[in-house]
Amino acid sequence: MQLAEIRPRPVVGVIVVISGLAVSFLLWLLYVHHASADYSGRWMFLPALNAILNGLCAIALCVGLYFIKHHNREAHRASMLLAFAFSSVFLVSYIVNHALHGDTIFPGHGTVRKLYLSVLASHIILSIVALPMVLTTFFFSLTGRFAMHRRIARLTFPIWLYVSVTGVVVFVFLRAYAY
Repeated sequence: MQLAEIRPRPVVGVIVVISGLAVSFLLWLLYVHHASADYSGRWMFLPALNAILNGLCAIALCVGLYFIKHHNREAHRASMLLAFAFSSVFLVSYIVNHALHGDTIFPGHGTVRKLYLSVLASHIILSIVALPMVLTTFFFSLTGRFAMHRRIARLTFPIWLYVSVTGVVVFVFLRAYAY
């Protein structure tokens, strides 16, 4: 069976289930799992690495948009695969960081705290939405369903870009106030 012959409905269902399991695991990791004090001073570079990976993903996404606007499909594909790779490595690094160190509490007060929490909330909510959208967009592209790919990519791109950029913004807030 070739990729183009795979029916999309069951695949999208699997993507939604896998995304739900991944989000459930991350929520457990953030809000139930308690990090061991043994790792409190180790691997402290991970938040900065996460911000770098988010920033590189945002750049790759913008470059990919540029290429598709200029009808360079091969360069677009390479850029989007690179963005996906950056996001995937970010996710692994993010999981390791939170497994080792737990959640970081933002110590700022007043308006800056409200701003931080607003950015963080939108980042978290849209990251939950982005995961199945990114996977579905890739599925449609990889199976040659370019009309569906374009349709969902118009929604996926700005959400994925926003999540990547606000990931860097959250790091900057924490760097300025908590780290």
